[in-house]
Amino acid sequence: QRNQSRPDRKFGRHVVRNHCADLRRSLKHLRREGFRYVYELPSEAEIESVTIVRTRLRNDRTDERGPFDVIGDVHGCGDELERLLRTLGYVATESPAPSSEFAAGPLYTHPEGRKAVFVGDLVDRGPRVLDVLRIVANMTRHGSGFCVQGNHDHKLLRLLAGSDVKIKHGLAETLAELDGLPPEIQPRFRRELAEFLDDLASHHVFDDGRLVVAHAGLKESMHGRDSQQLTSFALYGDTTGEVDEFGLPVRLNWAADYRGKAMVVYGHTPVPSAEWLNGTVNIDTGCVFGGQLTALRYPEKEFVSVPAARQYFVPAKPFLPAAAGDPRTSQQQLDDILDLQDVSGKQILSTRWIPAVVIREENAAAALEAMSRYAANPKWLIYLPPTISPSETSTLPETLEHPAEAFAYYRREGVGRVICQEKHMGSRAVVVVCRDEAAARRDFGIAEPEFGIVYTRTGRRFFTDPAMENAFLDRVRGAVSAAGLWDELRTDWLCLDCELMPWSAKAQELLRSQYAAVGAAGRAALPALQRAVDAAAGRLSGAALESLMAYQTQVADQTRRIGQFVAAYRHYCWPVHTVDDLKLAPFHLLASAGRVHCDRDHRWHLETLARLCAQDERLFRTTPHREVALDDDASVAAAIDWWEQLTARGGEGMVVKPLEFIARGEQGLVQPAIKCRGREYLRIIYGPDYSAPANLSRLRRRGLAAKRSFALREFALGLEALERFVNRQPLRSVHQCVFGVLALESEPVDPRL
Repeated sequence: QRNQSRPDRKFGRHVVRNHCADLRRSLKHLRREGFRYVYELPSEAEIESVTIVRTRLRNDRTDERGPFDVIGDVHGCGDELERLLRTLGYVATESPAPSSEFAAGPLYTHPEGRKAVFVGDLVDRGPRVLDVLRIVANMTRHGSGFCVQGNHDHKLLRLLAGSDVKIKHGLAETLAELDGLPPEIQPRFRRELAEFLDDLASHHVFDDGRLVVAHAGLKESMHGRDSQQLTSFALYGDTTGEVDEFGLPVRLNWAADYRGKAMVVYGHTPVPSAEWLNGTVNIDTGCVFGGQLTALRYPEKEFVSVPAARQYFVPAKPFLPAAAGDPRTSQQQLDDILDLQDVSGKQILSTRWIPAVVIREENAAAALEAMSRYAANPKWLIYLPPTISPSETSTLPETLEHPAEAFAYYRREGVGRVICQEKHMGSRAVVVVCRDEAAARRDFGIAEPEFGIVYTRTGRRFFTDPAMENAFLDRVRGAVSAAGLWDELRTDWLCLDCELMPWSAKAQELLRSQYAAVGAAGRAALPALQRAVDAAAGRLSGAALESLMAYQTQVADQTRRIGQFVAAYRHYCWPVHTVDDLKLAPFHLLASAGRVHCDRDHRWHLETLARLCAQDERLFRTTPHREVALDDDASVAAAIDWWEQLTARGGEGMVVKPLEFIARGEQGLVQPAIKCRGREYLRIIYGPDYSAPANLSRLRRRGLAAKRSFALREFALGLEALERFVNRQPLRSVHQCVFGVLALESEPVDPRL
């Protein structure tokens, strides 16, 4: 009737007839296509009376933010499950008013509100399948736990529903327990068990999409969705359809290609120990086969395991390694190869401090070029330091930079206290040192016999002589041990931000080709010019003599300034033959195992590193510093006096930082550091004649906006790289930020700033 009443849709009656026939045939198959609920509306009246109500999928638990304890495949290991729950802090009480035998048993809750999440495969193989089912069912029913369906749970559900399934892989043990129940309670027990298993979702998405739990894992494109294909993947993983020599499905390692933002926790395939791979982790450590029952604490990312009391079932395929192979983790082995797509093209990188840092394609190409040609072993490159912006131009005579402008900037941003550190005239160096080679292999995936590295702010090895580098790092490691920092920070490695002196140790070629060449040319030419001017003065008179006398004064000023120029750069140079000729001045203890120390203020960093420096005063140099209260004129004046004393005796100047490592103002992130360089040091940077009135007037018009923008973005990227590393994210994720810092450095900004 409707077809006949539509003037724009004329087709034969057979189309509607075939449509109706197809609908009748397909109704009985809709459940198999993944539809959990099917409503049949046989009349127009019922269709017209329907109200559509949107209900979120069962797997949508995004409003549950934890904390969680995700527990691996239990397989009927009741003793181990109870022991693990107690270890995690859960307390057992009697289940409130059990309505049936299936609901009887203890209820486990956590006094701090933590919730357990089970990855499925509760049944088969183990000795206490029904007890495990009761524990998990009570926790899910009363809100102290969640559970997803495993393939063994699904198989048991199909059997309870009357399907013909093969009794193997431990199903016989589960059926024996069920058959051992008293006959009068068996029907209801089986019905309630089937309802519980049928109500388990294929996966759960928690914490606004940050955590996904599925029995066999799940690709990013499937998160939060529902379909028959998705359920199959969640239950069985990615398989080829073939079987191996043990009769088990051949599985594809979907986690090796995972690039999603959510952490995926799964089980299904037993592994000797839980390992991270691209933000995913398999926590089925084969308890029923004599391994361990493992839980992942979220968001802490800590593993908690209890050993199996014995082997309850012999695995068809051994999962414990027969012999020691590559000691590195799967993630570290996968990180041996860098995917070009991860660091090339336009990048938009998200950090905790700046939501989106844009890396242009051409800058990414420049960073890749530099890294591929000159960089050290990428496994060590977990951080690159940011550039430092200079202070705004001073209005004082013959002065380009002065602390007053830095103090004024921080005062405007609402920063109350700052710390002023002497700026050492050396080369920026990142020092990563491990307790031993085993720690380097375990924490960094280093295959070579190394226990640390010293690299420049562009990612190149600082030392070209491996023997000197090893001797240097051995001294650093010895000082860390003597200071007790390994135990105090509970770490086997440290990442330090330092200045390594002398400047000539790394910049020898720059000194020879740029600075020394200018100094030598000036010292050779200007005295000869001075003599020629003096000789000409004796032959002139009147206006010509006056003009020559003015030029004579100019030459004398140039001669004086070239002398100051040579003296300035020579102050930072001395010969280096052994490690004893070097000086290392650490000023940031950036990171250690499990923690980035950006939550500590600069006072903590300097005091902790002063203890380190005291252990080897021949190698280390403590960084002198002053704290300044910006609302105290006397405190500010004392800091300015100190800067003038530093620069008067040839020092480079100082760096002014908020006392807090990370400070925010009304406009967002505040500059993490501002450098105030002395008059004579700036002569090295801008040239011998920079202080001439005409030149100084021009330099006062320098712009700082771009430099400050880069400083903030590089600072955020550097800390983000460290956080990703200590949070065990894949190296490609860490390197996106490291490459980002280097890419921003390729932007055309005046390098003298």
